[in-house]
Amino acid sequence: MTRTLMLVALTAAFVLQAGVAGPRAQDCEPVGDVEFICGQVGPEDLVAVPDTPWVLVSSYPEGTGGLRVVDTRDLSSAVLLPTDSPRERFDSATWDACPGPAPIDNTHGLYVVPGGGAVRTVYAVHHGHRESVEVFELDVSAAPPALTWVGCAVAPEPLNLNSVVALPEGGFAATSFRNLGAPIEPIMTGALSGAIWEWHTGTGWEMVPGSETSGPNGIEISPDGRWFYIGAWGTQSFVRLSRGQTPVQRAEAAAEFRIDNLRMQPDGSILATGQGSKGMPMTTSNVARVDPRTLELEEIIRHPYNDAFGSGTTAIEVGDEIWVGSVRSDRIARFKVQ
Repeated sequence: MTRTLMLVALTAAFVLQAGVAGPRAQDCEPVGDVEFICGQVGPEDLVAVPDTPWVLVSSYPEGTGGLRVVDTRDLSSAVLLPTDSPRERFDSATWDACPGPAPIDNTHGLYVVPGGGAVRTVYAVHHGHRESVEVFELDVSAAPPALTWVGCAVAPEPLNLNSVVALPEGGFAATSFRNLGAPIEPIMTGALSGAIWEWHTGTGWEMVPGSETSGPNGIEISPDGRWFYIGAWGTQSFVRLSRGQTPVQRAEAAAEFRIDNLRMQPDGSILATGQGSKGMPMTTSNVARVDPRTLELEEIIRHPYNDAFGSGTTAIEVGDEIWVGSVRSDRIARFKVQ
């Protein structure tokens, strides 16, 4: 049965550009049927830690440090980073090119490796002090979970990383949205700007053949590691790309919004989240459920910008709700599933 969501009939506009503040409400009261988890700082990405009550939350604005965790049982939040007493255990054998720990200025895309018992591996795209993927161990037996830094992979210049996903055989893949300092305007008209890059111990970074995309943003991978899924922000499309196959196979499906983050769901579908309208201003936060086999997209949220929430960037299923994060907000929005 098709699942739909209650939508709120509100209108306004939002300019998505660096330095422009996002929605800031005076309180944390619901807006129509949408409820919130407040006290966040630019929750650009969310990831549910499998088989636990915890949701890991990034904190995008530079200078905030930035990892929080939300307890789905009571909706309370805890700050994991920054902390006065960071835990570190440098795995220099795996992260052989990492120069060592550094201040975590802000976090962007997140990924938690499934399984692993009480200790899970977390990858976090990081900007600020260095452009990198930072790697942590998350001990979910503690409440709140305990975070330990174990390594990093510093991106080669001029990559501007966005999202990250672990690879089945080890290492990870990350999207580079554009080169650092490059203008965003050409991307909005569909110009190629970035690609997927893989990282492995011993060999480091290598661009994935055939992955050049206009504003490659979110990334996911099939359980067998044979297919990448990419949110193409610039062309408003969902891309399926073969991995390790010759010739490269690539297919693309159009969306009605600019796809930001992707998040694989337990049923094998992918939630694609982003912002509506082809140009500026961005007027809606959108979520679609994607079948990665058929590339069919079913839009399930189209939420107009308002003073409480706008510029949705990521979505996950939590019980009978879909939680949506925003790069420009101080809260996570909760939409009831019907």
